[in-house]
Amino acid sequence: MQIPSHSLNISIHLFYCSCPVTCLNLPYYKAWYESCPECEYLLHTEAGKHFEYRNYYDSYFKPLMEQLGINRTPHCCRHTCISMLAEAGINQTIIKKIAGHSGAMTLTEKVYTHFDIKELVDAINKI
Repeated sequence: MQIPSHSLNISIHLFYCSCPVTCLNLPYYKAWYESCPECEYLLHTEAGKHFEYRNYYDSYFKPLMEQLGINRTPHCCRHTCISMLAEAGINQTIIKKIAGHSGAMTLTEKVYTHFDIKELVDAINKI
């Protein structure tokens, strides 16, 4: 798999949001892919099965927070990301798209506003 050193213009749909793949998180996705290239899922368990939210929380997030002595949830990370995007002056519709807040979008935003993946990646790269 040839990976360019710059951001990829792709997005991975994680749980309920769209996660732009940037130069910051690309190494993690690359390592995951290379750990099981024949697997049908990019994000997968060690057995190559579908990676559920509980797999992520129990195996990765919670142990990391305990190791760091931080009492936070993945939802706290969403708040931080959205706040950082807003502080960086990112368009609110782009923030809603990244966060998966389609219910908070107006009809115009849902139906008539379109962003390509590059715009989402550029927004994430600003934080």
